Order: sequence, then structure tokens, then C-alpha cells
Amino acid sequence: MTKPAQNSNQYARRKDKGASQSRVSLGDKLGSYASHHKLIAKDSFLRLLKTPIPSLMTWLVIGIALALPGGLFVALANVESVSKGWDGAAQVSLYLHKAVGEQDSRKLADKIRLRDDVAEVEYISAVQALEEFKKLSGYGDVLNQLDSNPLPAVIVVRPVDDSHANTQVLFEALQAIPQVEQAVIDLEWVQRLYSMMALGKRMTLALAALLSLGVLLVIGNTIRLAIESRRDEIVIVKLVGATNAFVRRPFLYTGLWYGLGGGIMAWLIISISVLWLSKPVAVLAGLYQSEFSLQGLAAGEVLMLWLAAGLLGLLGAWLAVGRHLGSIEPR
Repeated sequence: MTKPAQNSNQYARRKDKGASQSRVSLGDKLGSYASHHKLIAKDSFLRLLKTPIPSLMTWLVIGIALALPGGLFVALANVESVSKGWDGAAQVSLYLHKAVGEQDSRKLADKIRLRDDVAEVEYISAVQALEEFKKLSGYGDVLNQLDSNPLPAVIVVRPVDDSHANTQVLFEALQAIPQVEQAVIDLEWVQRLYSMMALGKRMTLALAALLSLGVLLVIGNTIRLAIESRRDEIVIVKLVGATNAFVRRPFLYTGLWYGLGGGIMAWLIISISVLWLSKPVAVLAGLYQSEFSLQGLAAGEVLMLWLAAGLLGLLGAWLAVGRHLGSIEPR
């Protein structure tokens, strides 16, 4: 190989080597990107702390808006906890005529037990019904003064298929028995309660959607004011070559901090309300011989609340920045 050719190859190798040394790795790029985000997030949070009163007022407004549907959600969850176990199989209670004797009542219960559409039959005599009523009502002394037992014998029937249609058919058949004075489907009131709870959930979702829109408007207007207050700074940064993505980033983090702060405020409002109502609810439950205690948001639900609040703040800031930032350009 000639000398000029050797020199040319050596120059090419040195050039390639220099280019590889100056090339920035993907890890360095990601590290620089993460460091910049961390710096912007910290700076945005410190800016909010420098104006504590306006920031606190914004957090309170967002917190109250989020606490309303959150409080309704907690209330519905506690109602579901109280009614847990009430949604068992539907049952039909047959109140017999008082003229029907004990032996005939038991024979009727045995006869009903033989039906193919009946899963279980429980017979409660008039004496048993009176004793149970004494324990639950607290009027034992008054009831002991009665000359006779005013309560009838009861036959509780649980159907094999507890669907509404089959239960209704069984109810009509048992109601037609001559010894039966009155027949009652005991699950009707539970079904009404669940229907009301389903309606309450839908209303809670509608209220949450409406108030979430309000949160978006509050955060969007707050970010718009922040953009206007920093208009000169934005113009200068754009003059030195900053992109819209670079300028947008601090405002997005500001919206995120507003949302998270509002979520924390909502959690505090709900927790304080639950704590304030816990004692009266416990006293009321004790009057009904219940050990029920009011429950607040679980840990997972709190995290979901904070996450949803943060996302709302980020979305509100994104909408505000996308609308107003483009109109600020150097002249």
C-alpha cells in the first residue's frame, strides 16, 4: 500500500474515532431529560409556596369540589356495608290465622316442604315469635302483662330459584292457601333499597363529572393568569430558541401540583367529616344492637383520589397552555 493511501486510512480512522467520542449516548439523554423534569417540577412547586394564600385558596376550592362526590361515595359504601348480607335468597313469610292450631300449622309446614320449588322451610311458632319479639323490642315487661299472645305462627319459605319471576309465582301459590292470613315477600324492601343505591351511584357519577368540569375550569383559569403574568419571560425564552414544549413544561407541572394539592384537601375534608360523624353514628347503631362503625376512604381509594385529582390538574393545565401559549410570540 502506498504512503498516501496509508495516511488517508489513518485520517479516516481518527475521524471515526473522534465522531464516536463526541456522540451522546441514549442513557445520557434520558438522564438529562429526567434531571430537567425534576428541576422544573421542584421550581414549579416552590413558586406555589412563594404565594401561599392564593395557592391555598385554589387548593381549597378544588378540594371542596372533589370532596362532594367523594363524600357521597363514602356514604354509599357505608350503606352497602350495613346492608351486607341482606341480599341473600328471597323468602316468603306466611302469617297463619290464629285459629289454626299448633299441630295443623306444623303439618302445613311439612306439606309446603315437599314442593319442588321450595328449598327450605322454617316454622316459627307463636310462642317463639313472642319470645323473639320480647328480646328485640325491649318491651318484655309490657308484653308479660298481656292475657294472650297476639302474634301468629309464621312459616318462612325460601324458594329454590330466588329470581323475581319464580318468587312471585311461589308467592301467589302460597298466598292462596286457606290457613294463610297474610303472605309477604321479605326481600321487596331490600330490592327497593338497592334500587335507591343504584340511583345514588348514578347521581354521584353525574355530580363527579360536573364538578370535575368545574375543577378543569378553575385550574385552566389559574394557569391562564400564570401565563399572562409571565408573558415577558416567555417571550425572552422563545427569543433564545426555546421550543413550545420547553415553555409549556413549568405550567403543566403547576397544574399537576394544583390537582394533587386539591386531592389532598379533599381527602382531609372527607376524613375530618367521617371522624366528626363517627361517634353519633356509633351511638345510633348501638340503639339498634349493631356494631357498625363509619368507615372512610381505604388506602387504595385515597391513592385513586389523588391520582384522579392530579390528572385533572394536568389536563386543565394542558388545555389552558395549548390555548394561550401559542398566541405569545416574539415580535
